[in-house]
Amino acid sequence: MNISGNIITLNEENNIAACIESMQSVCDDIVVVDSGSTDKTVEIAQRLGATVVHQAYLGDGIQKNVALSHTKHNWVLSLDADERLTPEMSLAISQLDLSSASVEGFSFRRQNMIGSRWIKQCGWYPDRCIRLYNTDKTRFADVKQHSSVQAKSVQEINADIIHFSFKNIGELFAKPGRNFSGRAAKIMYAKGKKANAFSPFLHGLNAFTRKYIFQRGFLGGVDGMTVALSSAINSYLKYAKLLEYQRDPSVTKQDDFNNIW
Repeated sequence: MNISGNIITLNEENNIAACIESMQSVCDDIVVVDSGSTDKTVEIAQRLGATVVHQAYLGDGIQKNVALSHTKHNWVLSLDADERLTPEMSLAISQLDLSSASVEGFSFRRQNMIGSRWIKQCGWYPDRCIRLYNTDKTRFADVKQHSSVQAKSVQEINADIIHFSFKNIGELFAKPGRNFSGRAAKIMYAKGKKANAFSPFLHGLNAFTRKYIFQRGFLGGVDGMTVALSSAINSYLKYAKLLEYQRDPSVTKQDDFNNIW
């Protein structure tokens, strides 16, 4: 179909094979941009025929754009290592006439999972994202966090990819404190953003209300409550850490602000 695949990795030996194999249903060229894996990620990717590019991590969007210097085709399918094409999505992509497509990209619905449980509330579905795009016209934004394809003309595909977001509830709660909130706080601090004593509580409350009430997390039972609480904790920690950086210079000296990533 003349589609190239694009995956960024770091120690994804448990995911990379299934991801590549699902992409091979529509891609005849797959590029893996690895940022220093110490497990078998690179070995597995090469065994499955992928081209592996070694690149120290530059941030989300920048890293995903590294592959574009190595892909063979102008249409690129980008997945994270913990994502998979469903058979329905593979079929939908195979039926596209990309040679005459006037749009810059195609958006997919995404099923976000905790373990084997599909979370349909809290804004986790349909969670549309552009993952198939024409690199002659667009690419991922060159930003370090939560990047997306900057396409102006997009066609929706009514099929799903699967995102194995978290292995279990413990991982859902561990990741915000260990990674996302700290990185976000450092970025905000570097940009000169300010927080006050009320900011952590207010942002945490707002995040919970948005997920549980407005995005109907209450319909998801325990999982809906869990996702809303996790979002609230993540938001609370982000602003609490930002406030700590402002109030306690010794903390900024301990943390590495020269290498946020």
